[in-house]
Amino acid sequence: MKTVRQYKLQDWLPITVKDAKLRDWSTMDVVLFTGDAYVDHPSFGAAVIGRIIEREGFKIAIVPQPNWKDDLRDFKKFGEPKYFFGVTAGNMDSMVNHYTANKRIRSNDAYTPGNKAGFRPDYATITYSNILKKLYPDTPIILGGIEASLRRLSHYDYWEDSLKPSILIDSKADLLIYGMAEQPIMDILKLLKKGVPFSSLHNIKQTAFMASENEVAKIRNKNEYIDLHSHDKCLKDKKAFASNFKHIERESNKIKAKTLIQYCNGKAVVILPPYPTMTEKQIDASFDLPYTYQPHPKYKGRGDIPAYEMIKFSVNLHRGCFGGCAFCTISAHQGKFVASRSQDSILNEVDKLTKHPDFKGYLSDLGGPSANMYQMKGKNIEECVNCNRPSCIFPNICNNLDINHDKLRQVYEKVNSKPEIKKAFVGSGIRYDLLVDDSLSKEDRISAKKYIELLAKKHVSGRLKVAPEHTSDKVLKIMRKPSFSLFYKFKKEFESSSKKMGLNQEVIPYFISSHPGSSIEDMADLALRTKKLGFRLEQVQDLTPTPMTVAAVIFYSGLHPYSLKPVFIEKNPKEKLKQKKFFFWYKKENMSYIKSSLIKIGKKEWIKEFY
Repeated sequence: MKTVRQYKLQDWLPITVKDAKLRDWSTMDVVLFTGDAYVDHPSFGAAVIGRIIEREGFKIAIVPQPNWKDDLRDFKKFGEPKYFFGVTAGNMDSMVNHYTANKRIRSNDAYTPGNKAGFRPDYATITYSNILKKLYPDTPIILGGIEASLRRLSHYDYWEDSLKPSILIDSKADLLIYGMAEQPIMDILKLLKKGVPFSSLHNIKQTAFMASENEVAKIRNKNEYIDLHSHDKCLKDKKAFASNFKHIERESNKIKAKTLIQYCNGKAVVILPPYPTMTEKQIDASFDLPYTYQPHPKYKGRGDIPAYEMIKFSVNLHRGCFGGCAFCTISAHQGKFVASRSQDSILNEVDKLTKHPDFKGYLSDLGGPSANMYQMKGKNIEECVNCNRPSCIFPNICNNLDINHDKLRQVYEKVNSKPEIKKAFVGSGIRYDLLVDDSLSKEDRISAKKYIELLAKKHVSGRLKVAPEHTSDKVLKIMRKPSFSLFYKFKKEFESSSKKMGLNQEVIPYFISSHPGSSIEDMADLALRTKKLGFRLEQVQDLTPTPMTVAAVIFYSGLHPYSLKPVFIEKNPKEKLKQKKFFFWYKKENMSYIKSSLIKIGKKEWIKEFY
């Protein structure tokens, strides 16, 4: 008979005054505000940081989705904390959460019970922080999460179509932690516990703050630093803005990074270098905290939280991604160096999930940002120290990168051996270039073949999703993605492995329209190539230029940040929608447009191939 773990209300972190009283807490050391509902799961940032603060011996309360429109009682209910307020917009940038790529407001919110919209404001980090500063002007505020992290310096905001200064300016916050916050928050807590004044916390790695001129002078005397073009200069000169990005991206992903200094509205914003990539012991410590793996009981009866339902029975094996895709924020937030959990930590989490009351024997994902990067890193770390490449696998796979899949297969096989597990799917996207690239050594090729066979045999149910993103080599180069020729190769190998096992399985590709460099002709080519492969595309999206990505910098400036050469961009909303129509060439309502477009671009002969 299945064992189900039972929890009491006090097993969750407090989100109400009643919860706090169950722990005999009348005042708090830290109060954390988040734009998401509180789900006590390691995939939700507020839960992770809250649990770490708890582990370090502090009294912590979380205020999920506070009402910013009423008398602000949610902002007052726990009063003034002893040390600081934490503020995050949640697991997503609030503007990506609210609006489609076409800037239409979404009617739902996957991080809210019942999938209901309207429970967080636009630019949630700024809104929450400003309210707290008005109510408690003397209490420090620390920003964190992806919205703050990717807006820590001058950034292009797609939704207002404007260049904005560091979020520290508009939020009036005292400190910003960028990236994954476990290491900096622990050092901050230890110093505060010793009695170090908050105002003295301007030496913590992986943080950003407004610096005095004396502090800037000391940094310039002692540290290696880069002076970025000021926000004022970036407003006047798009080339200056674009040229900043190369330094920002490189220093975010270096083992030995430099301090960045940028003046925004006449004030100096300082970005200190990141911490080293978490060790196995450190990342295990974060995942092994006493999570309940469930939403707070307060939400009972209010409907499912879709973001939680999606990851309820998934297991994250690692963090970070060395792909460096131009449209993606993962390496900007989690870093390009992969931090992998130990097998024991992963298997312990699997055991916990089997005791969840809703568990039926199926894991929805054994994955990560890219599912098959587990335990992959530089063979000789000294070579990585001086490396400036934003991607370890584009334009070619680095010969110093260990891309062997044996350790990942071992994890799959150990999970499969557990009697409680009927099937463990791989739901995250995989990087197929790591499996079929021509540069693979004989040993890695054998390992990759075994991985594909195991994937096909035990970890897919009919369809495997991968993300070529485009078919045009010209566009793929800007995207920092491999040639589409590798997709053909991987598709053939995966489907051949499936067939040998008597399984009828297919590869489902993801694509993006309107990416910088992509023209109507490129989209027509994409549509025709995928038609010839027998696809009627489903997994598609129009580009949303999110802050701190190569794609957003190009979209705003028209220049590639590394070469500073012009790149074609489709900005017209109507033309962007036309690009997307090519994904759905088979729909009757699009046929007339497709035909006229093909004639216009001189590809009349393609009409017969389509229809």
